[in-house]
Amino acid sequence: MYLRFVVPDIAEDSGRGLGVFHGVKNLREEGKLCPHEEDEHDLIRAWFNENLEKPTRFAASEPPYYQKKSKAISWFKDTAHEHLSRVRSLVVILQNHGVLVQTLTKG
Repeated sequence: MYLRFVVPDIAEDSGRGLGVFHGVKNLREEGKLCPHEEDEHDLIRAWFNENLEKPTRFAASEPPYYQKKSKAISWFKDTAHEHLSRVRSLVVILQNHGVLVQTLTKG
């Protein structure tokens, strides 16, 4: 099974729910994060930059494939416990600021 965590905002490039990485980034850019939340955000981003391989190509999962913009949407395997733990830390930051986070599943 795969998991995805989204906030109510819609990403313009994909037309889908905005992920938690962008949700926290938006709060930060609006000046709404506390210093310790900014520090945690920095640590989590740095960890993912080191521990999540970046895809070398993009393939849209729904037709028409050629019309899709090449923006990735993050889904995590339910067995990726360390990755999920860190994503859930971002979820807590969002929830502490009153942002609803929905967990999507597939597969």
